[in-house]
Amino acid sequence: MQHKQINAIFILIFSFSFVVTGQKLVNSPYSRFNLGSLEPAASFRSLGMGGVGVAIRGNSSLYFSNPASYSSLDTNSFVFDIGLDYSMNFISDDVSDFYSDDLNFDHLIMGFPLTKGWGIALGVVPISSGYYKMTESVLKNDPAYDPLVGPYTSDHIGEGGFNNYFLGTGIKITKNLSAGINMTILLGQVTRSYQVNFADFSNTYQNNAIEKLHLSGVNIDYGLQYTKSLKNDYFLNAGISFGLGKNYSSNYERLAYRFTAYNTRDTITYISDDSTKAYIPGTIRLGISFGKKNKFTAGFDFISTKWSESRIPGVFGSVADTRSVHLGAEFIPDKYSNYSLLKRIEYRVGGHIGDNYLIIHGQQIKEYGASFGVGIPMRRTFSRTNFFFDYTKKTGTQGSLFHVENYYTMGISLNLYDFWFVKRKYD
Repeated sequence: MQHKQINAIFILIFSFSFVVTGQKLVNSPYSRFNLGSLEPAASFRSLGMGGVGVAIRGNSSLYFSNPASYSSLDTNSFVFDIGLDYSMNFISDDVSDFYSDDLNFDHLIMGFPLTKGWGIALGVVPISSGYYKMTESVLKNDPAYDPLVGPYTSDHIGEGGFNNYFLGTGIKITKNLSAGINMTILLGQVTRSYQVNFADFSNTYQNNAIEKLHLSGVNIDYGLQYTKSLKNDYFLNAGISFGLGKNYSSNYERLAYRFTAYNTRDTITYISDDSTKAYIPGTIRLGISFGKKNKFTAGFDFISTKWSESRIPGVFGSVADTRSVHLGAEFIPDKYSNYSLLKRIEYRVGGHIGDNYLIIHGQQIKEYGASFGVGIPMRRTFSRTNFFFDYTKKTGTQGSLFHVENYYTMGISLNLYDFWFVKRKYD
């Protein structure tokens, strides 16, 4: 037991450094705006079911979309979950096709009970990715070529992103009702640059612009879950979680300058603002789930965020309120089968449809997708390896004005479960 605890702590420390410093390097032009491309913040068990989790409880998994679920952790148990994902983005604008991919650490979460019906969870999950890289070259034969300007190349580059570091607790108030809170620390920075390089480098000014946005702050999310046991091991759960809008500390800088081949440099504009607060709206999540214990679970989530109320210093690009619907199900043929691994595997499927928070060319971007996953149990334990695959499409309603993104994500996570602080009678 002691060796297991030491190994788990080592994995925790080693993995945490990768999660904190990692950045998803998947090229998306939508990352140029606002906070970047929003990332789904959920465990891979949840993502394999379309992202549902507000009304789902489990003694071996952590559903941090609703902190009330932490009250379901077993006494003397310890749950540890770390995920790695591989993403591919295929971009098409009816003229050209582009492709990018990246392998990245996704999340790190852990939880344990304080006593029966009272649990704690903590970890780090992604919020957004600000990575993009776009290059445009205008030559003599191009329609946009201007003889007074000459040939040139423009580069747009973005990097960074934002994460949520959370600490939460959930407690049973009555036999059927649980409540919980998550304290979340938002932290991160995006850096965006724009550079124009003229072919006549010796006789022209080259133009650069760099902007940085850093955000930090603490917020609180609240959650409730009601569970009703039915006959023959069937159950019905309902859940709600929400967070209020929050003003976050921000530091925004923008520098635009020009320079020559002879080290002459002129500052065109410089802005530095660390006094304006960034306002990020709260999110409300509603969910319901139905199933049979150790056999199947089906869930439905509705999520809404009033992004139109957000205020981000230096942000270019409009935003709109978002609403999304998530559906998913999990089926286990025979959880306690002694002879067939295939019967013990957890099979998952789901789908999602909703709005992206960005408005481009006066239209709100739409998203929809489907997912599936499996949970493969480890021998003689409640631990499992989770796999999921998700396909998401992002586009506008007027295809000629938008590029289309076909986003494929595959993930693997280790969901480790063990009983701690229990003295064994025999070694």
